[in-house]
Amino acid sequence: MGIDLGTSNTLVYVQDKGIVINEPSIVSINTRSDQIIAVGEDARRMVGKTPSHIIATKALVDGVISDFEITERMLKHFIEKVHRETFAVLPRPRIVIGVPQGVTEVEIKAVEDATLSAGARQVFLIEEPMAAAIGARLPIQDPSGNMIVDIGGGTTEIAVISLGGVITWRSIRVAGDELDENIVQYARENFNLLIGEQTAENVKKKIAIAGDINEPLEAKMRGRDLISGLPREVTINSYQVQEAIQRSIRLIIENIKDTIESTPPELVSDIYERGVVLTGGGALLSGLDKVIQKETQIPVHTADDPLTCVVRGAGIVLDDLEKLKDVLSVSTHEE
Repeated sequence: MGIDLGTSNTLVYVQDKGIVINEPSIVSINTRSDQIIAVGEDARRMVGKTPSHIIATKALVDGVISDFEITERMLKHFIEKVHRETFAVLPRPRIVIGVPQGVTEVEIKAVEDATLSAGARQVFLIEEPMAAAIGARLPIQDPSGNMIVDIGGGTTEIAVISLGGVITWRSIRVAGDELDENIVQYARENFNLLIGEQTAENVKKKIAIAGDINEPLEAKMRGRDLISGLPREVTINSYQVQEAIQRSIRLIIENIKDTIESTPPELVSDIYERGVVLTGGGALLSGLDKVIQKETQIPVHTADDPLTCVVRGAGIVLDDLEKLKDVLSVSTHEE
């Protein structure tokens, strides 16, 4: 199995079957009985709506495991679900799992231990930008520069890859969740309205535009009025959302520029010729590719189906482990 253990969504790829699971990385637990009530999409619907004895919580924050036990139980649930659906007899699979660039050894060990405890026979780690580049079908083993920008839920990973290795990279904890938080903050400051993360995410998906706005879109936001304490609905438009998320977008662009600045000149000329490839859910933000292109003067392309690039990359490595074993990270369990 190939797993993209993401802050927002967990995707699972099974050999010969393709992507079989794509669900939010959220678990609902009953604290009285310590029972898991729901995982994934069912748990996401409960966020912000649970009684005091039920906790709907994210397994990962900013790309790293925030609660070891919950992550382990979530992975176990997904592994068992795959085996139930595929009628496989071997519930101890080999797993290739993506980890963010620049995570500490403790965080890497947490991912490995959680995966092994969840029932994996063997765990291989791959850095997410590398997996995303493989999933986007970039020629990573050629002696030429490939630049990938993977904008996920918790982290944005920027990397220049050549000869199967990462040459320069940046990893920042500014990504999709941060943009949602920007919208929550904007609603509080400008409308005196308290909205939930899911409302903010829906507004982002519907009307957020990073580049030039030709035709502003509008969306309704419902929440609690901070002055009267009563429910209220306001209309927000694309200009206001752009103002809310602008600082975070700038930060991502500055880090892309910094990565290019620290890249050897031969590879920069390759990147200039081939362009930058965007992957991850953040790549779907309308106009983002044009803004990055304008700022860096380098062509920018969005990968086909950017949301699944990391898990597809993990799947490709799984299918050809012998040829691609050099792109895997060193495991803390290496014998």
